[in-house]
Order: sequence, then C-alpha cells, then structure tokens
Amino acid sequence: MKLNAVKRVYLLGIGGIGMSAIARYYLHYGVPVAGYDRVSSDITQNLEAAGANIHYTDSVGAIPTAFLVKEGTLVIYTPAIPANHCELEYFRSNGFAMMKRAQVLGLLSSNYKTLAVAGTHGKTTTSTLLAHLLANSMGCDAFLGGISHNYSSNLILSDQGKQLLVVEADEYDRSFLTLHPHLAIVTSVDADHLDIYGTYDAVLNAFQEFVSQIKPDGYLVVKQNIAFKPNVPKGVEVITYGFTPDCHYYPTNISIHDGLYRFTLVTPRGSINDLTLGVPGHYNLENAIAASAAALTLGVSADKLAHNLESFRGVQRRFDVRFRGTKIIYIDDYAHHPSEIEALVKSVREVFPNRKITGIFQPHLYSRTRDFAAEFAEALDKLDRPIITEIYPAREQPIEGVTSETIVKLMSNSNAQVVPKANLISWLKCNNVDILLTIGAGDIDRMINDIVNTLEAKENNAINE
Repeated sequence: MKLNAVKRVYLLGIGGIGMSAIARYYLHYGVPVAGYDRVSSDITQNLEAAGANIHYTDSVGAIPTAFLVKEGTLVIYTPAIPANHCELEYFRSNGFAMMKRAQVLGLLSSNYKTLAVAGTHGKTTTSTLLAHLLANSMGCDAFLGGISHNYSSNLILSDQGKQLLVVEADEYDRSFLTLHPHLAIVTSVDADHLDIYGTYDAVLNAFQEFVSQIKPDGYLVVKQNIAFKPNVPKGVEVITYGFTPDCHYYPTNISIHDGLYRFTLVTPRGSINDLTLGVPGHYNLENAIAASAAALTLGVSADKLAHNLESFRGVQRRFDVRFRGTKIIYIDDYAHHPSEIEALVKSVREVFPNRKITGIFQPHLYSRTRDFAAEFAEALDKLDRPIITEIYPAREQPIEGVTSETIVKLMSNSNAQVVPKANLISWLKCNNVDILLTIGAGDIDRMINDIVNTLEAKENNAINE
C-alpha cells in the first residue's frame, strides 16, 4: 500500500516506544489510529488521550469496526508480536496491507533528508540530543526511541526544516536496513541481540550493510576505534569522534560542576569553549560529542550548539534522576547490556563520589542472560549492593537452567542477592539506601512511582525521628 492511500492505521504493539511514535505521527496528521497492546501504560494512556482507540485483549472482536475494512487500512506490527496472535492471524488471513514498523519508518523517511543514529548503546540519547540541537536551530522532525524530557514525547514535528528527519536506527531484527540516510552516526557495535544474529560477525556485517546505504554525498559520524572498519560508498565523508586528539571532534578542559560536564569541543574548524552539557554521565558526554559533530557538520552555529547543549534535559530511563532527597538519590536507567551497566555505574560514581550504590537489576531476555552471564556478573560486581530480580522474558520462552541465580553464582560481591520484583518495595522499606539505581529494559520502570513514594516516606520518617 502506498502511504498516501492510508485512510486508517492499526498498530499491533502500539505501546512500544517505536510504534507509539508512528501512532503519534498519524494522529497529528488526522489519520484515525487504533491498536492493541498487552498492558496499559503511560504511553498508551497518552495515546488514548490524543484520540487513539486502544484495547488490551487479543481479540478480533475488540477491533473497532472501521479498522476491519480492508481498503485503506494499514496494519503495522512489531517482531515482538507472536506469530499465533489472534489479531495478527486475522489480518494476515484476510489479506490486509501489513508492514513492520521498520518498513513504515523507512518509507516515511524517504521523503526527508534522513539523519540516522545507530549503535548497540547510546543511540537513544544521541538521537534525542541531535534532534534537540536541530529543532531549535535549523528545524527537524524526529522519531525517537525514548521520551524526551524537553518535549515530553518520542515524536518531534517542527514547522521549519521539514527536509531533515532524525531517526533512531534500531539494529534489532536488522530494522535499520530499511533506512538510506544522508548522515549516519554509529556510537558502538558490541555483541548483542545474538538471539537474532547468532554470531558477533553477523552483527558487524549488519552494521557494515547499514553504513553502505549512506547516500553518496553524505556523512558517517563514527566513534574512533570502533569495533569495525566502515566501508562507505564513494563520496561519503567519514568523521570521527572520541576523547583523543586523533579524532576530528573531541573534548578538552573537562570538569564537573554541580554534576554537569563543562568542556571545550575541538573541531576541524577550531575550538568551541565553555560548553555545558545539561545532563550528567560520562557516556552522555560521549553521546554529546557525536551529536555535536553531526549538528556542526549540518551547519548549526557554535552559539546555537552551546545554548542547546546546556538546555538539553535528557531522556526518560537514561540516567533519569527520579528522586533527590536530602539523603537518598534515585536514578532509573534502561541499561540492559553488561557494557551499559558498567558505563552507568562508572558515571554515577563520577557524579556522586564516595557514595554507596545499590542497584536493582532486572535481566532482559533469557538468551541475553545466558550469553552474557559472566559479563553481567562482572559489571554488577562494581555496585556496592547488587539486587537482581527475576528475568523479564519479553518475546522469549524460558530456557532451562537460566535464571537470575545464573548471574549471582558468578559474582564475587558478597552483598549480591536475588529479590523477586513483587518483594522489592518491602525490601526497600526494610533496608537503607544511599544511591539507588533501577536498571533494565523490561517492566522495572512500572515500579518507579511506588519506589519514589517509598523513598519519600523513608526520608520523612528520618527527618521526624
């Protein structure tokens, strides 16, 4: 189906972060939107408030009548929807126009000069920051992989600069291969999603194919000394970033003030002094160098760059400070790979030195837990008190012998323990914490409000004692 022939859109898995951005896009342009998701969430509730018709039971009978009309209905689905899903089977057997989310994003992006941010880690913050740098200077639209605190959305639509589109280029299920960007950023290429790729070499090959799709007059912004040598088309300029003088873009004079980084950015056209990044975390500084390199390459001025770096407020679930009391600080983060956890803990220790860190980690996927158990153990050992909940299965069935204990048995930290998610609030009520982290890509974030309420009560009780 041609996208200009779409009269209504039905999304299977509408509450997903990528799916919900597409739902918002169609709602913005007045196209009727409906969909299914397994559970209600803040995202689905906000979509319903914007006009989407959403239900939470896998039932053809729950689909609004208008969306059972084949002509003009586009059905969008994600790989997370199981093949035996009743609604998915209905649409397939009745010949509806159906596309994966990535295919729709690829088609939508073909109408723009696309700026695609890829990487096994860092792509959400980097793409959101790049969108912020552009939206407040040249203008852009953006499909993001997280909820921006500046815009309270994962979709940015601006009145100017309609030729530019920032997208998060997701390597899962090779989704990013639907994109043919003018500019691409690659932040990292680590072994991940081995349930899809099988081997690390296959991951590297997919990223190589992605960068080979950059338009001939385009740009590749890539982290220096990344794990693969990008082979880009003739005419594509390769721009490196990092922390050393052999990069095209790198920071100097780095210092921390009130938890935020100040630095000078060295560029091929000279240095930009006295920059401040509006969010904490060493890995966010790295992300900021990547986004700044792309923005400056596209023509953003130094003054606009400085203002928008400082005004950036980050992304939900990325070094997301949810509670800051007189004694307790609580940060929520999406980290779900060992290297992400290690980077998170390192950044927390840098911003809050000499504090004791308790981390509650919810493993995501049985296969990832199995494949990286030793690496998870090593990363979690760097916490003062590691708490591990049961594995969040997502799209997987359990794997025999793979549990949270698989990680704990490999750990050397004597404070490590398994606490079921249902018991976490009781555990928090009975134990003192200094810096608390919740870590994981599953549904641990559904507990944020209860955790904040518990910590507020603990602080109030301490004050009154």
